[in-house]
Amino acid sequence: MAHIVTDDCIACGACADTCPVGAIQVTDKAIIDKDVCVDCGACAESCPVSAIQPE
Repeated sequence: MAHIVTDDCIACGACADTCPVGAIQVTDKAIIDKDVCVDCGACAESCPVSAIQPE
């Protein structure tokens, strides 16, 4: 199960920098590639605004 990014995302890129498998791209907000995500939770832990939640 991948994580999802809520509308609270501020596109800071902290999650993408933390993701060990490169599953996150950041444009206007972070986007998690569910096919690549290994559900480790590192992105959620690194998010300064708690915008990433378990799906």
